Amino acid sequence: MKLIEILGPGCQRCVALYELTKMALKLLGVECEVKKVEDMREVMARKVLMTPALIVDGKVKVRGRVPTIDELRQILVNILAEEEA
Repeated sequence: MKLIEILGPGCQRCVALYELTKMALKLLGVECEVKKVEDMREVMARKVLMTPALIVDGKVKVRGRVPTIDELRQILVNILAEEEA
């Protein structure tokens, strides 16, 4: 199971990315742990300067914006394909 983290201070964009990520996973039929990281010291420790950020297994996949649901689905499909290869 992948760990997906949404980093940000809890703003509307961060909440939107969190909800869209959960929706994209549901549409794909994939179960992953999705966690919000709102402690800015932890966000800064990961060297993420733009929020919201989408991190999958420690790798930054999106930062500073909220992608569309289709873009999120494609990101997740690509990650799952890498895992299977």
